[in-house]
Amino acid sequence: MSKTFIIGTRGSKLALFQSNLVKQKLEKNFPEHNFELKKIKTKGDIMIDQVLDRKIDKGFFVNEIQKMLINEDIHIAVHSLKDLPVENNKLLKHNAILKRANPQDVLISKNKKKLKDFNSDDIIGSSSLRRKAQLLKINPNLNVVDIRGNVDTRVNKMIKGEFDGLILAAAGVERLGMQKHITEYLEISKFLNAPGQGAIAVEIKKSNEELMNITSSINDEYTKITTAVERLFMKSMGGGCNYPIAAYSYIKNDIIFLDGLVISLDGKNYIRSSAKESIKDWNHLSDKLSEKFFNQGVEGILNEIRNASS
Repeated sequence: MSKTFIIGTRGSKLALFQSNLVKQKLEKNFPEHNFELKKIKTKGDIMIDQVLDRKIDKGFFVNEIQKMLINEDIHIAVHSLKDLPVENNKLLKHNAILKRANPQDVLISKNKKKLKDFNSDDIIGSSSLRRKAQLLKINPNLNVVDIRGNVDTRVNKMIKGEFDGLILAAAGVERLGMQKHITEYLEISKFLNAPGQGAIAVEIKKSNEELMNITSSINDEYTKITTAVERLFMKSMGGGCNYPIAAYSYIKNDIIFLDGLVISLDGKNYIRSSAKESIKDWNHLSDKLSEKFFNQGVEGILNEIRNASS
């Protein structure tokens, strides 16, 4: 018997691209059902031109969608995984994570100017503390300014001359077909990504057993495990999406690797370390790396971040 399932999404071009990708995959696997998109405006979308209080976690961009999911006004929610709080809602479940796109960050700049050629006279736009801190670690004289808006909005602001460069997620730029604007890809070895960056999360209500089976059909287990490890590391550091914490995990020859970074807001103090584990014990890897960080005095950096943000 045919059913109609409503997919809730933010209304930006990137969010709609991601939701349509989920919709197409579900339609391919379950042609007997109908899947429809419903655009939802979150507080973060309404306050698009305001600089947000740093104490507000990125759940600010997903709370309305999750409430509609709980109330069954929608049946499926699609999110950028890096936007989701590390504390999961007990009524909801990330039942599928799509195969990850490029997790790197990229520099977009006027006249294709490379990052090494930027100085204090150039304005780089970024609203991410993680990106700002790593930029200042590379060059403490860089002028990094808050910018709000969707990917295309930010790029247009730069083209109009409000900014000389932008740091953005490669996945978002590539999904929107805006690769021509990319000046350089920032190597993960030097510029570490946000936990979960490049991955799309499909969220449902835990009690909906039918959708458990339907949505799990588009899950990529490799991505689900590696991004879970990254987010567990961020959680163990006591930080949310707005903290300058980075992590990247990958699997090779049945070994799972995790690279992590915690960095002060000015980029001067940081710890970067890595750990590995057998894939069958992947759920222990974040604890293994966290122990290294606490042994190296990460609490001092975390306190510095908390004090600066309070």
